[in-house]
Amino acid sequence: MTDGTDGPAARTTANRPRTGRWLAGGAVVVVATLLGLTLALRSGAAPACAAPIPPPAALLAPPAALPAPPAVLLAPPAAGTLHKGKATFYDSTGTDGNCSYPTAPAGRLYVALGPDEYADGAACGGYLDVTGPKGTVRVMVADQCPECAPGHLDLSREAFTRIADPVRGVVDVSYRLVVDPPLTGPLTFRIKEGASQWWFAVLVAGHGNPLRAVEVRQGSSGNWRAASRQSYNYWLIDSGAGPGPFQIRVTDTRGHRVTAAGIRMTPGQVQRSTVRMYGGTSGGSTTAPASTTAPRTPSSSPKPTARTSARPSPSPSTLAPVDASASPAVIAAPDGEAVALASTRPDAGPRGCA
Repeated sequence: MTDGTDGPAARTTANRPRTGRWLAGGAVVVVATLLGLTLALRSGAAPACAAPIPPPAALLAPPAALPAPPAVLLAPPAAGTLHKGKATFYDSTGTDGNCSYPTAPAGRLYVALGPDEYADGAACGGYLDVTGPKGTVRVMVADQCPECAPGHLDLSREAFTRIADPVRGVVDVSYRLVVDPPLTGPLTFRIKEGASQWWFAVLVAGHGNPLRAVEVRQGSSGNWRAASRQSYNYWLIDSGAGPGPFQIRVTDTRGHRVTAAGIRMTPGQVQRSTVRMYGGTSGGSTTAPASTTAPRTPSSSPKPTARTSARPSPSPSTLAPVDASASPAVIAAPDGEAVALASTRPDAGPRGCA
């Protein structure tokens, strides 16, 4: 037999430590499981995302530069080519054109060209034969028409009347650059107001064909210095050409080249030589064109701006006659060209764009 200590109560008491161990072990398992889940959630792989689509290579490359617009070729009307366009007319005193000529040509027959054909002054002094409904008129390029497109000629009223009724206002025309037009006088030279031995500017007139080059040298020896043409038709040497007198060598677009000597530093006065650009007996010879240099930056000296009314160039026939006693003599130049000493007379009037 057993006493009360061997009964169920005793067994129950004996088993308590085992149950506690089970509970403790279960708790550890649960904690471990929770910890494992937490670590798994923290260290698990990120949710799968769609791979980014790389942008096209064209989007990554810098934008391609747009092609530059074609350069506009500034040039006078081509010799020997018949051009077609339209003509209008305008009124002016004939002494304030962009070509800076101080007096109007004979009959006030002149034309203003648009910027493309005016070509920064390269067309100045050339002649066009313009044909309209009533006939043909020969005009000298003396001005620029800033608003005129290529083919648009803005004639003096006198010239327009020769080819059409002014009441019409605008007419269709054809025109052609004249090659070697007859000359009515020798070359003239005008030193610009403000010029000195440190800054040289000269206006050349009476050349017939448009000019290609003007060169200057002090005295009768030394190196020729190329002058740069300005849009207002003066030829500049920014650093000056000396105190003078000068020899000036002129070359036109047809290859004619002549040299005038004795041009003095007398700003504002027209000096007339005895040298004709071509076709004369007082000097001048046709040679190969002189080389030209790249244009230089215009001087800061005052210069005319785009016109509000025309100022056409002087025709040699409009210049006052020169005293025969002061007529220059022709001498031989060192390079074999004909050279004439220039005489000087007062200018026809004060310049409007000194």
